[in-house]
Amino acid sequence: MTAPSHEDEAPRRARPGDVAAIEALQRAAYARNRILLGVEPMPLQVDYNDIVAQMEVWLFGPGGALRGVLALQAEPDALLIWSVASAPESQGAGLGGFMLDFAHARARELKLPTIRLYTGQKLRGNIDWYQRRGFAIDRVEALADRTIVYMRKRLD
Repeated sequence: MTAPSHEDEAPRRARPGDVAAIEALQRAAYARNRILLGVEPMPLQVDYNDIVAQMEVWLFGPGGALRGVLALQAEPDALLIWSVASAPESQGAGLGGFMLDFAHARARELKLPTIRLYTGQKLRGNIDWYQRRGFAIDRVEALADRTIVYMRKRLD
């Protein structure tokens, strides 16, 4: 079986008019995480008007159909992947890896040597998935309602 091609997923920058669609995709994409975490996922606790205004938010999907959202924030020494979310019907089809590859390319364009991200400790599948893609656990932080795993990948 050949891997699906995501060439039709040419990303575009989000605009304020995309916020409702972004929020809907995020709610659907993170629904399973809500169950696993037992709390509301952090990417669902924000105002996406602010996120679109303050971060690079990239939308993926053919012909205007929204299948993925990638929110990036450039920092002085790293590119933070704030959120990578695939629509439920697109999960497991390689879109997440495609969006990670896009983040790598974006970090290189910005001349940033590192990519950072975080996920919930209870989301073991996410941690394993990121580790298979070269991310290492940087640190773990216990909050009042959850434990966060911070991960990092150096780009060579």
